[in-house]
Amino acid sequence: MAAKVKLPPNYRYGMSRPWTLAAKKKNPPGKMRNKVFVEPIAKEDWAYFRGDTVEVLFGKDTGKQGKISQVILERNWVVVEGLNTHYRYVGKTGDYRGTYVASEAPLLHSQVALVDPTDRKPTSIEWRYTEEGERVRVSVRTGRIIPEPVKQRDDGIIPEQWVDGPKDTSVDDTLENTYVPSLKTFEEEIMEKMGIVETRRPRKSYWY
Repeated sequence: MAAKVKLPPNYRYGMSRPWTLAAKKKNPPGKMRNKVFVEPIAKEDWAYFRGDTVEVLFGKDTGKQGKISQVILERNWVVVEGLNTHYRYVGKTGDYRGTYVASEAPLLHSQVALVDPTDRKPTSIEWRYTEEGERVRVSVRTGRIIPEPVKQRDDGIIPEQWVDGPKDTSVDDTLENTYVPSLKTFEEEIMEKMGIVETRRPRKSYWY
């Protein structure tokens, strides 16, 4: 399991992940950025997940629906695919103005509402428990359960739905032990495979 990234106490979260170069440029060592006050929401009370369909309640895209592509809990942000976009230049150099691309700006959790799959309308939700003890999201307006989306990795792959391709390594090949331990040197192994017989005793070699 990868080690957790240790961040300074004055770190300011943004759209870029903390270990990326873009985030390090905005948070250089020793730089004190203005503190952003965020409404504290416990992780277990957070209601939006990557893959959820939401409706925008604020801004130029009010009333439009889209899927959440990114969640930033530290700032109460969600990013919706294709909505709340702004345009900027990337790859700017001395004599080249860069490429004009669309970039999705984040929205606060209060600026979106989860879409009820039964009637495709926005609704507020509550966390409740089923008779089996499962914690689920329930639409306040209709009382229907809104299931959580299938968990995705950071690269967008869903492990349960992945189908191996012709170039993918199978599980059996991965677990196969092909290493054969030997006390011979690298040169002796090559000579043995090539059928070279050497009766002289080789000089000691040291590998650092």
